[in-house]
Order: sequence, then structure tokens, then C-alpha cells
Amino acid sequence: MEIGLIGQFKDFGAIMALAFSAVGSAFGTGVAGMSAIGAWKNNFSQNKAANFMLIAFVGAPLTQTIYGLIVMNKIFEIAGKGQYLWGIGACAGLAIGASAYAQGKCAAVACDAMGETGKGFGNYIIVLGIIETVALFVMAFTLGILGKF
Repeated sequence: MEIGLIGQFKDFGAIMALAFSAVGSAFGTGVAGMSAIGAWKNNFSQNKAANFMLIAFVGAPLTQTIYGLIVMNKIFEIAGKGQYLWGIGACAGLAIGASAYAQGKCAAVACDAMGETGKGFGNYIIVLGIIETVALFVMAFTLGILGKF
């Protein structure tokens, strides 16, 4: 068992990869969820059917938590060899989390638009997919870098 400051924080880089990704997912789903609820409220107040497809927009930022988990697991593997990689974990987690938050903000606008018009689902999903690609790139490139350790 390692004793001292380094021993206490050896897993910090791995935890930051997951934590920052999850925080972005939480903020992103929160923003999109508030917009979906507002769109449904407007539909109900006009005696229109509420579009359940808005749930797809609300849930879109959750996948970034999984990407953070994948990066975290790789960093844990490397930490077992004595390299702790705090900076890589923090930067990857922040980038993935920022993607989730931006995706949630776009999903919120998509909820508003689709709630009002009932149209455009495919277009909105494409935009969210493009934002998702940022997180996928960060994960893939980070795993590529981590493969060198």
C-alpha cells in the first residue's frame, strides 16, 4: 500500500476523466430536459399530443459519460504500472464533458423546435450526432495516446 500524498491521489487522473464527462452529461441532460418539459407544457396547454420523441434529445448527452468511463478504465490500467496521468485524465474529461454540455444545449433548442412544429427530428439528430463526434474523437485520440504508455 502506498503512503503519502501521491498514494492518496494516484487514481485522480482516472477519476477526473469520468467525473468531468459525467458532469457535462448531467448539465447537458438537465438543460435539454428543462426544454422538453417546457415543450410538453405548451403542447398540453394547447390540447395537443406531447411528442415523446423529445426523450431522444434529452438522453443524447448521456453517452459522453460512457466515453469518460472508457478513458478512465484505460488510465486505471496504466496507473497500475505506476504512471498516474492526471493531466490527460483532466483534459480528456473536460473536453468530453464540454461536448455533452454543448450537445444538451443544442438538444434543448431541438426540443423547443420540435415541440412547436412537430417536424425536423432527423435534422436535429444529425446536429446532435456531429457534436457527439467531438467526444468520440477525444476518446479515440486519448486512447491512442494512452496506448503509448
